[in-house]
Amino acid sequence: MARNKIDKGVTLIAANTEITGDVKFVNQLYINGHVAGNVLAEAGTEATVVVSEEGSVAGEIRVPNVVVNGKVEGNVFASTRVELAAKAAVKGNVYYKLIEMQLGAMVDGQLVHDESIASGVENVHPFPSENPGSAIAD
Repeated sequence: MARNKIDKGVTLIAANTEITGDVKFVNQLYINGHVAGNVLAEAGTEATVVVSEEGSVAGEIRVPNVVVNGKVEGNVFASTRVELAAKAAVKGNVYYKLIEMQLGAMVDGQLVHDESIASGVENVHPFPSENPGSAIAD
């Protein structure tokens, strides 16, 4: 029996459904309804949350991969990637490692590139040192 298929799951909060309280999950969460609370992925996972055009969240989102095409009122923390689709409306700050933002997406807050929420990958092209003795000779 393939245990991996059993462990993987997709959770749907359907349209016309309202959840009051925090939602903690693993794998994938699709929000077509409304969540009044925080959306949190289990630590150490590569979870994904999708807030559809009909969906909304009134609370903080802390998930590695975030896709928004609906409304979010609260800060978004995406340690891997955030995608703001054309109908996204975020009222709060967006903290991200990688971002994709389509024409029409709106953010009423700050976009903050934050490598510290990611896995700590070093900068590929570090800034030159201020120390004059560290220059590379020809």
